[in-house]
Amino acid sequence: MSQFTFDHEVTGTKGVFIARANETRAGQMTYSRMNEHAVIVDHTEVFDGFDGTGLGTQLVAHGVDWARANAQKIMPLCPFARALFERTPEYHDVWFR
Repeated sequence: MSQFTFDHEVTGTKGVFIARANETRAGQMTYSRMNEHAVIVDHTEVFDGFDGTGLGTQLVAHGVDWARANAQKIMPLCPFARALFERTPEYHDVWFR
């Protein structure tokens, strides 16, 4: 069971997945819309005090779940997200290449 809760906010062509521990913002993963079927993940960030919790991996997994549920593809330009996509074959179904 994750110690985090996740929210998804969209403003125009930008979006962010936000992770919280209780009411504290613990991290985020941001994206920009590429087209109606794909997004570009440009940044994944875990805030101070939450390093080593696996939160970055959980944020990417949350984004992948969202992509699958919404028939979206992800282009992971963020180095962390890209490395995770490269070593996780289960994510290749949503990888926009």
